[in-house]
Amino acid sequence: MDLLDRLNNDPLPFAKLLGIRFTSAELDKVCAEMPVREDLCTRPAIAHGGVMMAFADTLGGMATFLNLPEGTSTITVESKTNFLAAAPVGTFVRGEATPEHRGRTTMVWQTRLFTETGKLAALVTQTQLVLSPKP
Repeated sequence: MDLLDRLNNDPLPFAKLLGIRFTSAELDKVCAEMPVREDLCTRPAIAHGGVMMAFADTLGGMATFLNLPEGTSTITVESKTNFLAAAPVGTFVRGEATPEHRGRTTMVWQTRLFTETGKLAALVTQTQLVLSPKP
């Protein structure tokens, strides 16, 4: 089973709840899509900002995971989101996370979220801490 199959067939519980489906996964870019369901919306019927942030965090976290040294793990320590366009219910949001910095103790990822029509919906920059194994 390749990496993409593993991500989609044994998803993180929260990614499964959101309906996230990874479409590509490489060391330099992780892409996924998420349906904008009614239960993920605010009023009017558009994707809730927290849902958009969670989608982006999942992409950045997974991108970090793919780049981690053996035996280490990661957590998000900072995230900043600019919301630029709404994603209406019944559509998909697509995202791509790319690295800005991949260091020994931190990694910084920029995730772009796009509406189904290709409009930039959100720009997210997040910092992931690389955690060494506990003795």
